[in-house]
Amino acid sequence: MTMKRFHRMTTSFVSIFALSAALGAASPADAEERSYILTTAGTGGTFYPVGVALATLAKMQLQAAHGIDISAISSAGSGENVGLMRDDQAQFGIYLAIFGQWAREGSGILESEGPQENLRSIALLWPSVKHILVTSDRAETGTVDDLRDFSGRFSIGARNSGTEHSARFYLGNFGINVDEDMDTVYQGFAPSVESMINGNIHGMIVNSGFGVGSVTQAKAQMGDRVTLLSFTEDQAAAFDGGLNMYFPITIPAETYPNQPEPIDTIAQPNFLSVNADVPEEDVYLFTKAIYENLGFLCNVHIATCDMSLDNALAGLPLPLHAGAARYFEEVGLEIPENLQPVE
Repeated sequence: MTMKRFHRMTTSFVSIFALSAALGAASPADAEERSYILTTAGTGGTFYPVGVALATLAKMQLQAAHGIDISAISSAGSGENVGLMRDDQAQFGIYLAIFGQWAREGSGILESEGPQENLRSIALLWPSVKHILVTSDRAETGTVDDLRDFSGRFSIGARNSGTEHSARFYLGNFGINVDEDMDTVYQGFAPSVESMINGNIHGMIVNSGFGVGSVTQAKAQMGDRVTLLSFTEDQAAAFDGGLNMYFPITIPAETYPNQPEPIDTIAQPNFLSVNADVPEEDVYLFTKAIYENLGFLCNVHIATCDMSLDNALAGLPLPLHAGAARYFEEVGLEIPENLQPVE
């Protein structure tokens, strides 16, 4: 990634307002106002800026013409988002796919809650790329084998975040009990980076799209003193634990400062979810606005640049909301059986 492109990404919130005029907001119409909350994650990752972009897109395209207002909020991530949507404190949410799987089945960390029958899918957003950073003095192999018998404090994400719970899952698959085998710290992405720069922790995990700001900051300020760990094919399979949700992915060279070589890692899908009782028309209009303005989203954040109708349904763990299904069928997509809307 060039510095010019990185500058564009870091000024995304300015870009939102600069680009909004190009979206062609409609004239006010007589429509009953419906206000919704879209819950994201911490401000140091990708969920939050993409959520803000999606909410801004809805305001520009849907508020005046259709009375639909969506506001994005920060949260602890996927784990908290399940509860916020279950309690109707939020109606839309961005999730790691594994949480959709757990919600659908009432399994994993959601076993005690049972199946979350209120949740539906809208679309795949982008892959959640696993960035595992450790101080270079603890990167003996440069692969995730360096997490075995790790000496030092290691941040697995904010408490109850998607980062924490997914880390417990895949590190457990790899034979690492984070409570017994690690000096575990619970911090979000931005606090973790600051702690690593200051020497207070020695490793951290960031689940995010390519070009995430927290990893950029760490690599820019620490240079060769911090290492992004890579995965072999066998290590990637071990982390997945037979779920067939995590897949190999390569972070291109120069995505981050002081990163001259590509890095093999793993990823899982991130997806946009909605409560089942949100009206079909509102979800249809929101889905339509998203896919008719992908250029706007790409200009706001690099993580969305690979969004397309071709991959909109890939890896979704929950049935589609009827409004999303209606739009995708309208543009010629075939809805797989496991994603067919349910009552």
